Amino acid sequence: MKDIDVIAVLQDPVRRRLYEYVAAQGREVGRNEAAEAAGVARTLAAHHLDRLTEAGLLESGSRRLTGRSGPGAGRPAKVYTRARVERSVSLPARDYRTAAELLAEAAEQAGLDAGLCAAARRRGESLRGAAAPCGGLEEAMELLAARGYEPHLEEGEEGEEGEAGRGVVVRMRNCPFHAVAERFPPLVCGMNLALLEGLIGTDGPVRARMDARPGECCVVVEVSKNNQR
Repeated sequence: MKDIDVIAVLQDPVRRRLYEYVAAQGREVGRNEAAEAAGVARTLAAHHLDRLTEAGLLESGSRRLTGRSGPGAGRPAKVYTRARVERSVSLPARDYRTAAELLAEAAEQAGLDAGLCAAARRRGESLRGAAAPCGGLEEAMELLAARGYEPHLEEGEEGEEGEAGRGVVVRMRNCPFHAVAERFPPLVCGMNLALLEGLIGTDGPVRARMDARPGECCVVVEVSKNNQR
């Protein structure tokens, strides 16, 4: 199925709500949960979830949702997660990914990491404009969401400010530079960090730092305890 046909699958409003809910959870979602979140019957949700899987937008599997095993644990239920495959449409056709990979390869071979990070930091500062450094958790979440990072607070996650004033850590389910970062991780992740440092600022209560975790952006954003609103 061509990317334009795949994206057209999301035209149905119920199907789109289901996709957005599953994508936002960052974990496996069962049919009952998805149906309740979308406000539709389970059978309708199951139909649309399977359609999204056929289109390659979701991946499906099965597991026991009770958390138990053995006799009496119940049958495995079908669960869904967002597919990792990227989809994009450009009319007329463009190939910016190849250009980005070629530029990244040349920069890496020439040892231009520092220059790239400096340019990324300047771009972040330019995007921020005359605004002050990011001032708190709510502002940070809005800013990151607008840039496509899909930020979320992980329950129980704490920062590095010490016992008396621990902050919270914002993790991000999506890296906007994922495809290129997979091929050139040190170069692109460093660029990503510098971009966010410029965008968020380094002198305020919010700061970006490296903390790579599989399946998520390599950069996290930490907010001091007194600025979590």
